[in-house]
Amino acid sequence: MGKKNEPGQVIHRELYQRMNFLYQAATLMTKSTNTKKSLIPLSRFYISTMKSIGTKQVLRIDPSIKRTLCKKCESVLIPGVTSRIRIKPKPEPQLQVLCTQCGTTRGYPARKGYQLFSEKSENIYGAKNDQKLIKE
Repeated sequence: MGKKNEPGQVIHRELYQRMNFLYQAATLMTKSTNTKKSLIPLSRFYISTMKSIGTKQVLRIDPSIKRTLCKKCESVLIPGVTSRIRIKPKPEPQLQVLCTQCGTTRGYPARKGYQLFSEKSENIYGAKNDQKLIKE
């Protein structure tokens, strides 16, 4: 028989820690571009390694982290360094992020009161949902 998971225990903790380290290292390499040699290729390698760890072990990356990565060239999008941000008011308010490395643009809704699906309180699995299940 396999181990039973205790409540509050994170499955694949080491992998999440490794992915977190790679993301932080990639962000640091991107921010330190004022040195003689550009470290952006190293940053891209860290991000591609982080994504490959996630896909091999079927781990989800938080949407807030996904929004800081370019889907095409896998660079960290830092405003003013590797990306430009514009707000397009029509037809619907939209935040456009332009990657200066590859030229890819991404648009995000910028409506008042807009929340991601993962940030809405009714979609978060937690104590409130557990209490509802117990009462039923």
